[in-house]
Amino acid sequence: MKQQKVTMQMIAETLKISKNSVSQALTGKDGVSEETRQLVIQTAERLGYSYSETRKKKQNERNGSIALIASDFAFSQRSFFGEIYLSIEQECSKHGMTLQIQPINPHARDNLVLPSFLQNQSVDGVLVLSHISTEYINAVLATGIPTVLIDHHHPNIHADCILTNNRFGGYEAVHHLIKLGHKKIGFLGDISFSPSYHERLEGYNLAMNEAGLEINPEWLIKDIAEEAANVTNKLSQLASMPTAWFCVNDGLGFLLISSLQQMGYKVPDDFSVCSFDNGQLSRINTPTTTTIAVDLSKYGQKAFKQLLWRMNNPAESFYEIHLPTTLIERESTSRRSDDNN
Repeated sequence: MKQQKVTMQMIAETLKISKNSVSQALTGKDGVSEETRQLVIQTAERLGYSYSETRKKKQNERNGSIALIASDFAFSQRSFFGEIYLSIEQECSKHGMTLQIQPINPHARDNLVLPSFLQNQSVDGVLVLSHISTEYINAVLATGIPTVLIDHHHPNIHADCILTNNRFGGYEAVHHLIKLGHKKIGFLGDISFSPSYHERLEGYNLAMNEAGLEINPEWLIKDIAEEAANVTNKLSQLASMPTAWFCVNDGLGFLLISSLQQMGYKVPDDFSVCSFDNGQLSRINTPTTTTIAVDLSKYGQKAFKQLLWRMNNPAESFYEIHLPTTLIERESTSRRSDDNN
């Protein structure tokens, strides 16, 4: 007697779920939880259902396309975000997937105009690079397409995020200055621009408080735009200055050193400066700038890997993955004696 062929419908009836759910589970498509997917696979094998190895592989691999979107400003920051983009492109190539790139201009951002590949759902996943706006990112998430954020998060955005460990990085920068003998340390940045900058301020506070050092409110410059005139004007208005500065990014570190030099000071003889990101400006500055680095290529690799996981696990909880930082000591910081503090 010929054995009856096992069908998807038989698996569905055994598990009391829909045939469509069985199909999604066996072909690696979205729409079912990982728990259901594994249960379907186990039941199919137990019943003797035959499906090809290529279908099994689709649980972990995709052959479609993903999108990378970012603001015009983010795409213009090639020294920082360019390396992340290149690593994402390499990961797509290795996995046989295509990458669609779309800058989001201010008009599209403010009017919540999504790219056509999101409107017609022609991509399997989305990577959002840096900050666009909370409302715009939530509009992207509302499409239901699996999405991972890179270098940005917000309490009102519910998505996976790949982030720098900004608090610990800020702490490491200020702790380095303290170890060099500095007791009067200032902070320079615009914490309203990005949650990352606010977290770096938290790292500054942690290091200062741990060392029992007084924080002078005048030296906490938390709302400065990244422009040379603003930095020079702010410095000239200070009644006194610290012996060292921690800047939230390399751009402000570059401008701060330039402003101090224009005012007749020497770095690091008169002031030490430490910044964040290890971008091109920190390497070409004179003197070169001590900075906090993150592995940018790993940013892209982690984001791509997390997106693949999210595409296969749409119902799982969201995760924030924090990448470690490394202090790179260069010429802009030096030891201070107690007499100079």
